[in-house]
Amino acid sequence: MEIERKFTIKQIPENLDSYPSRHIEQCYLNAFPVVRVRKEDDEYYLTYKGNGMMAREEYNLPLSRDAYFHLREKADGKIISKRRYLIPLPHPAVQEGCRKPPADYSLTIELDVFDPPFAPLVMAEVEFGSREAAEAFVPPEWFDEDVTYRQEYHNSYMALET
Repeated sequence: MEIERKFTIKQIPENLDSYPSRHIEQCYLNAFPVVRVRKEDDEYYLTYKGNGMMAREEYNLPLSRDAYFHLREKADGKIISKRRYLIPLPHPAVQEGCRKPPADYSLTIELDVFDPPFAPLVMAEVEFGSREAAEAFVPPEWFDEDVTYRQEYHNSYMALET
């Protein structure tokens, strides 16, 4: 199960290049359900995503390089290319200086900086372990609008409808 919220941002963090990043290229074979192929640096995947906006089933299957490029030729719409930065998100208690976070607490902001034709779009996604955690999430100050439930900000819609 994938549970995530999506946000536009007010500004890109100044130290962005200090975080690990990956280059992602992805395209879509189907929209309902979502069937996607993705190249993430030198790894390749076929992904199935069920229906839903914030929470939905997701399955990733590894692909070979040749299989990825074969399937990419069969994809519809535009290829999405972006740089994804992985930014650790401190537990709110740490941000407030109150107490030590639970040992199992771990959130990461996935900041996507899109290449043309979607540039200058920049979006942040945060994945959660439960719906309750997702709904209780208070975004950092540099996040802007919550676009989780706006289909036009979902990659499959962007690739196939724009």
